[in-house]
Amino acid sequence: MAAADDKTPVGFLLSGGEAGDAPKGRELLEKMGHAGAPVPLLMDRAYEGAATRRLAESLGYIPVVPPKKNRREPWEYDKELYKKRNEVERFFRRCKRFRRVCTRYDKLDCMFALYFLVAVIYDLLH
Repeated sequence: MAAADDKTPVGFLLSGGEAGDAPKGRELLEKMGHAGAPVPLLMDRAYEGAATRRLAESLGYIPVVPPKKNRREPWEYDKELYKKRNEVERFFRRCKRFRRVCTRYDKLDCMFALYFLVAVIYDLLH
């Protein structure tokens, strides 16, 4: 999921439950395309890999992600800006109010994605 704030989704992709998040995250970044101006991209530690950070930088984003604790060469990041990542987490919390989204009853990805979209629209209208 990519979101501009706690109410503005930018895009999302579904991945399998056994799949890692980073490959789909890179795919979503590629689909979002190049940022017009340098834009901070607040990411969870699941996306802190070198490939994801390189891709983000090549697309004009400024990756703001803490290194994993076991990194041999950790980097500096804007800790104050990273605190705003909770806005995306609040967006997820609001989407999970819908039991069908939270528990994923749908067997088909297209049906789950459709209901997720309905939940987001409902949330935006209320």
